[in-house]
Amino acid sequence: MGDPFAEKVLIECCLELFQNGVVEGIQDLGAAGISCATSELAANGDSGMEVTLDNVLLRDDTLTAEEILMSESQERMMAIVRPEKLDDFLAITAKWEVETSVLGEVTDTGRLIIHWQGETIVDVDPKTVAIDSPVYERPYHRPPWLDGIQADSVAGKPRATTPEELRDQVAQVVSSPNLANPEWITNQYDRYVMGNTALAFPDDAGMIRVDEESGLGVALATDANGRYSYLDPYTGAQLALSEAYRNVAATGANPRAVSDCLNFGSPEDPEVMWQFAEAVRGLADACMELGVPVTGGNVSLYNQTGTTPIHPTPVVAVMGVIDTVERRLPSGWQDDGENLYLLGSTRAELDGSAWADVIHGHLGGLPPRPDLPAEKALAGLMVVAAKDGLVTSAHDVSTGGLLQTLVEGVLRRRVGARVWLSEVMEDAGLDITEALFSESVARMVVSVAREDDVKFRGLCEGRGVPVARIGVTDLSLHGLDIADHFSFDLEELDNLHRGTLPAILGPVVGYQP
Repeated sequence: MGDPFAEKVLIECCLELFQNGVVEGIQDLGAAGISCATSELAANGDSGMEVTLDNVLLRDDTLTAEEILMSESQERMMAIVRPEKLDDFLAITAKWEVETSVLGEVTDTGRLIIHWQGETIVDVDPKTVAIDSPVYERPYHRPPWLDGIQADSVAGKPRATTPEELRDQVAQVVSSPNLANPEWITNQYDRYVMGNTALAFPDDAGMIRVDEESGLGVALATDANGRYSYLDPYTGAQLALSEAYRNVAATGANPRAVSDCLNFGSPEDPEVMWQFAEAVRGLADACMELGVPVTGGNVSLYNQTGTTPIHPTPVVAVMGVIDTVERRLPSGWQDDGENLYLLGSTRAELDGSAWADVIHGHLGGLPPRPDLPAEKALAGLMVVAAKDGLVTSAHDVSTGGLLQTLVEGVLRRRVGARVWLSEVMEDAGLDITEALFSESVARMVVSVAREDDVKFRGLCEGRGVPVARIGVTDLSLHGLDIADHFSFDLEELDNLHRGTLPAILGPVVGYQP
């Protein structure tokens, strides 16, 4: 069970340890716990290590040696400290109230030796565990059922034919569990520890200030869509990366690096193994094209009930850097009379969408087509627009389509918007369902002050990013109006968006939906 506050304290403790030069090496205890950390530290240092497992701090005294070695309890680090610096090390960990114990020592034997209750339970060359471990060549093949799934497009399903029917579908999508406001969960965590949080939920990415003098900041977003990856794992992994990359760019930060958490069923199933291989290949290809390295990550396998695996779900995190958090962009507009622009191209891409799921309970066809060059161009535009102060807010278009982006934009600062979509529909040959719910990639909605209108449009044209004016912010409206189709007032939207999770999961102390 993760503890974000304990994690923050551990991070600050480690930063002070580094600043004071009291550690020779350090590694987090992640996958495979102590067994991994000890073997990797010893192997990477061309040394040995002797450890007494009895010294490990435990939450449960009944744990066996195997469980202690393999436990993946969170908020733990393993540090290598010279004996003469041990007192300084322990003083710093005590200052931060980080529990600490000395497990053993580094040796020159080239062996990893672990003792437990007076017995030697491990005696191996650490390189055989950390570096020269066995490589599996598991069989895999494309699932024969996938052709039928991909041929089953939602395009032929009924669509709303009246404004009343369309409005009802909008209400269903906005209030669906996957799109409803998740603050019932996020408000249970303190996201302002140390006071350097510049952006947090519900903005597109979290952002923290890392240098109080220059204002230098980092932004982080994580995204995943198991429905897309079920339809095409190669494309699904690229779409997860695209969305996280876009969310970071929406804050004005420049995307720089990637991490991931790859969640799949049993790799002993050749069809699951194929999904895994395709997702890895898709992610690697997309990272190469976007020029962002994968700095780390983890894999979670055997996620299934009986023989039924979960949808392949690669979760991708993207980190970005911004010169100063003073230029950060929130996800919703707050001033009256600003122009709303839709950036990027909208296509008729409803397969795998939230609309297909909520309205028709459908999962089939092909997911939206990734457009990595367009993502890169859009991100570059947003970095410049934020730096030059041409944009006052930005929100990506992804799950739920343009409709969800507009709803969240209105609710962010409770400032209404009048929107017209006729130009978007005519230019792309779309109907209103496609214009509202399509999940085409490389799109954002931004608000621009009228005095910056010409400069902003010129920037878009110069960088080759499609731009269409779709509306205007309106403080007097107190809601969202889609011209010729429907309108919602703020109170109704708020109830639809915020009421779902509390109704399903129950009340939380201090939470008022």
